[in-house]
Amino acid sequence: MSTSAHYEPTLEYLSCVEREEELDRLRNHAKLRKSMLVFGPEGVGKTRLLRTFIESQPLALYVEQMRSPREFLLALLHAMHATDDKIATPGNLASLSSSSLKGIVNRALDTRPFLMVLDHLDAPSRVVTGMIKDLHYYGRTPVLFASRSPHMEDIGALRPLCAGKSERMELRNLPPQIALEFAQREADRIELQASNLGSTLSSLVEWSSGNPGDLLHMLKMAQLAKYRVGDQIKSHILYIDYRMGRR
Repeated sequence: MSTSAHYEPTLEYLSCVEREEELDRLRNHAKLRKSMLVFGPEGVGKTRLLRTFIESQPLALYVEQMRSPREFLLALLHAMHATDDKIATPGNLASLSSSSLKGIVNRALDTRPFLMVLDHLDAPSRVVTGMIKDLHYYGRTPVLFASRSPHMEDIGALRPLCAGKSERMELRNLPPQIALEFAQREADRIELQASNLGSTLSSLVEWSSGNPGDLLHMLKMAQLAKYRVGDQIKSHILYIDYRMGRR
C-alpha cells in the first residue's frame, strides 16, 4: 500500500462510529423539508453519515459525484428509477440533451416528495449549481449536501440554500475516548497485534486528532512489515511517513 494516497474508509470500517445525534438532526430537518449543508474535514465521516441517513429515506436521491450537469441529471434519474420503475432509466436516455434530461427530472420531482442528497461538493461549476437551484425551487425539493467547509468557494452559489446557522452542521473529529474505542475495534477487526499495541493506538489517536479516516489509514499502514520490528510497531516512523505522504 502506498502512503502517498489518502486511505478512503469503507462503510464497514465506519459502521461503528456513533453519529446518532447528527443523524437525528438530519432526519428532523428532512421532515421539515429544508435544505442542509454538512461540512467537515476529509476523513471525518461525511459520506458515511449521508449513506446511513438515506437508508431511512426511501425518497432520497443520492448523487456521489457531479462533475457535469449531464452526469448529475443521469444520477438523479437513476436514483428516481430505484424508487419508481416507471421513471425512465439513464440507459434509455443516452441520446437526449441536458435540457431534455432536466425536463424529465423536473416532471419526476412533481410525483414524489423527493430529497436530493449531494456528496463530495467541491467548488461546483456555475452551470451545475444553477441547475441544482432550479430543481430545488421548481419542485421545492430540499437539498442535503456535503462539503469540506461552508465557504463560498467550496459550495459555490448553493450557499443561499443553507443561509441560516440551523441549516449548516459541522461534523467534527471524534473525542479522544471514542476515537480510542474506535481504533481498538478496528485493530481487532483487522487482527492487528503487537506488544506495544496499546501505546501505539493512544499515539495514533493523538496524532490523528480523532479523525476516523486518518486513524484507519495509519492502522492499515501498521500492518506492513516495514513498520514492524520484532513484535512491536514502529509508530513514530509510521507517522512520519504518513505525514510525508499527505503533502
